[in-house]
Amino acid sequence: MRIARDRNAQARVESEELPDADVPAAVVCALCGNADCAGCRPELTRSGVVSVVAWERPGTTGFARLWATARATTLDAEAFFASLPDGPITPALRFAVVSETIAAAAMAVTALAALALFAPSWMAHMFLHESGTLVRLAAAGIPSLAGLLVAAHAAHGWALDYGAGRSGARRATRRALRFGLYAAGWDLIIGPLGVVVLSAKEGVRAAMSVAWVGVGLPGRSARAFLRGCYGLEGSAARPAMRASWVAAAIATTVGAVAVIGAFLAALFS
Repeated sequence: MRIARDRNAQARVESEELPDADVPAAVVCALCGNADCAGCRPELTRSGVVSVVAWERPGTTGFARLWATARATTLDAEAFFASLPDGPITPALRFAVVSETIAAAAMAVTALAALALFAPSWMAHMFLHESGTLVRLAAAGIPSLAGLLVAAHAAHGWALDYGAGRSGARRATRRALRFGLYAAGWDLIIGPLGVVVLSAKEGVRAAMSVAWVGVGLPGRSARAFLRGCYGLEGSAARPAMRASWVAAAIATTVGAVAVIGAFLAALFS
């Protein structure tokens, strides 16, 4: 009996010395290794494995989710698009429409400011005597330009999927459309408003770096997506890249004609 009690006491001591012996390993961040990390990047979960788009995550304001997602698509483009998960089209489409509408409005305001600087008399005449024309141009031009950009981005994503299928990869059309629609974040960050907000939030140096980030951004993002979604790299990815360039060019050309037509209709109505 004494031997049995000694063995039980020894077992209790060993269990107290090894409190985590039967506890599964904690989930840690793949980037910093901290179990308490809320995510080093807004698009990653704590496990660092499953990608979660900030725009699709509840709990914060709409602008915060919009900005976090747009920033990730631009400044962390390769990591974001390589890990972009499949999911519904509607949130991605909503993100693209909001992003491009804001970007188009910011471009319109910037254009008016430039005209006021270089042709102040003409702009004063327009505001004083032709304000209705300016309102019609804005009402026609901003939605038309936003729609053009959304369509071009969607065509870019669809063409990547089409080209990937031609290379023998399994098609993932919905995921590719999500790529194209979330790529609309580029226009928000690189546009005038994005530069102003980035300068206010992260400093002038960060805002100035946007110009360099934009060089080759569509190509880098597309290659990262092809690698992450289809496992295509190097020469295997070239057919998909060519298809995306052609589709984007066609969509942009057709859309530009439509935007010019909308401007002319508003101007002469």
